Amino acid sequence: MQPCRPPMPALLLSLWLLPSLALAAAVTEPADLEYTVVPRQSSAVGLPRGILQLAARAALHFFNFRAGSPSALRVLATVQEGRAWVDPQEGCEVDLVFSTEQYNPEQEGERLGKCSARVFFKNEKPRPAVNVTCARLFDKVKRQEKDYRLYKQMKQLKTPLHSVSIPDSHGHIDNSLRPLWDLAFLGSSYVMWEKTTQFLHYYLVQLSSVERLKTDDDSIDFDFTVLLHEFSTQEIIPCRIHLVWYPGKPLKVNYHCQEQQSPEEASGTVEASAMAPTEFNNF
Repeated sequence: MQPCRPPMPALLLSLWLLPSLALAAAVTEPADLEYTVVPRQSSAVGLPRGILQLAARAALHFFNFRAGSPSALRVLATVQEGRAWVDPQEGCEVDLVFSTEQYNPEQEGERLGKCSARVFFKNEKPRPAVNVTCARLFDKVKRQEKDYRLYKQMKQLKTPLHSVSIPDSHGHIDNSLRPLWDLAFLGSSYVMWEKTTQFLHYYLVQLSSVERLKTDDDSIDFDFTVLLHEFSTQEIIPCRIHLVWYPGKPLKVNYHCQEQQSPEEASGTVEASAMAPTEFNNF
């Protein structure tokens, strides 16, 4: 059973959640989409509503992080088919096929083709196991060129950004700040994947501070403070993310999130190259 948590103040919730609620509405499970629950034991547990969408988002968070390209971020368009199996002692396994689109928080993105994934949720535990394959992605040369342009923009950044608000109160992201947002989204993808369970999933709703750190090599090194919207608790969770990135090299991320239900912090650290391989067809 999930622990009871105090509700968010209505004013704060309305201020930060408009972008994420709009995104959630855009990917609501279609009424005619069905999934099959096949119990592996006679005493099968129930699945949460929208488990196919939740599994698809978890797979995409993992995919975005492993791809390590802020120019190739993708989000869920529609789930096309899926099946789920339940083991009361172990957890839930989901096989699904879904379409994606290019990530753009201010307008509808370009459709990018299909992905297939197998996602395993251990009972009420975070960090689902993911095996995902996506095809018909971006042109490799164009993606590399965009990544390098973004890299040069970040290397030339001079303005102090300790206190920012991206998006602004109207949900707008200035073009000059978009590279920062895309990098924050890239780093947050790892955090959102690692924190996801079969009952909880996350959206990035705000980038509230940025600090650029000096490095001994050519990598970009940033500390971000982001706000994540946790569904279905409706809580806003602040996370500090340390990200090291260079085009074409594995992304390095570590983070600390302040959980609202307890004084304990959730944290993690990873380098993409140290994780299990994921297939990127035509990436």
